[in-house]
Amino acid sequence: MQLFNRDAISSAVTLDRDALAAIEEGFRALGRGDVVQPPILSMAIEESNGEVDVKTAHIRGFERFAIKVSPGFFDNPKLGLPSLNGLMMVFSAKTGLVDAVLFDEGYLTAIRTALAGAIAAKHLSRENSRRVAVLGAGEQAELQVRALQLVRDIDTVDVWARKRDSAEAYAERMRTLGLEVNVHDSVKAACAQADIIVTTTPARTPILTAQDVPEGAHVTAMGSDSPDKRELDESLMTRADAFVCDTRAQSETNGELKIFSRRARSDSRASSGPADFGADGKPPFKVYELGRIIAEGQRLRLSDASITVCDLTGTGVQDTAIANFALGRLMG
Repeated sequence: MQLFNRDAISSAVTLDRDALAAIEEGFRALGRGDVVQPPILSMAIEESNGEVDVKTAHIRGFERFAIKVSPGFFDNPKLGLPSLNGLMMVFSAKTGLVDAVLFDEGYLTAIRTALAGAIAAKHLSRENSRRVAVLGAGEQAELQVRALQLVRDIDTVDVWARKRDSAEAYAERMRTLGLEVNVHDSVKAACAQADIIVTTTPARTPILTAQDVPEGAHVTAMGSDSPDKRELDESLMTRADAFVCDTRAQSETNGELKIFSRRARSDSRASSGPADFGADGKPPFKVYELGRIIAEGQRLRLSDASITVCDLTGTGVQDTAIANFALGRLMG
């Protein structure tokens, strides 16, 4: 067994096209049905404002599978500590023995999350997209744009964040990449000319509505990854010409689709008649999964005016894909 720390991992794995291809292949395998992926194991540690998620998946034919433990303790910044941490344990898919431990402190999760956003844009946004609106000003707000540059010729960023000073600091960082960056005081203003919109917030109530999204834009929502988070108003989801998620099951529990299942349960309790969205909680539109779109070569953008939405909750297959990629570079 080998142990690798964050410094070694971050030197070996960056936002590049090889890493992008590795994550895209993981999604493709998921779409083909070549992945065993159990539900997320999640545990709250309420007295410390913390939570722990455990994700895993086996991709058939891969030499190894990963089990990722990802703690988030959100009062840590008051103690001078990072709020996110974690590691990946990597096992042989032939013997079950531990091959390596990647003590990445959440680095690989950040990388594979950003690459998933780029993959969504690759398959769903207009090919000539150059302008991206970012809602939020944290780590993913930066990494998502850097990853998008692998698949689109991004030259302009419009940013909105709840704290203006955070948005201004973000803008300064992104200008060092040679981008034109504009700070806005409202979501609507930030999105007005966007080709791509990326939501990267921990919002608990929707921040993006159908009225905020211009014709032809693609939206990637990646902040809603637990039952109490939401970024998209249902008006946007019902307005979209195509709604895509990484996995429907996770979107219905942790992602943006959960509003429909909750509404159905509420309507069923309030009336003896059928719920507005069906007793089974199905939304009033077709739901696509990103892996199947990739595996089957589906084209969901039918015109330059189409609005597409992709809800990313983060999957175990991404963790196994990035762990195998990382070890390929670290171990030669």
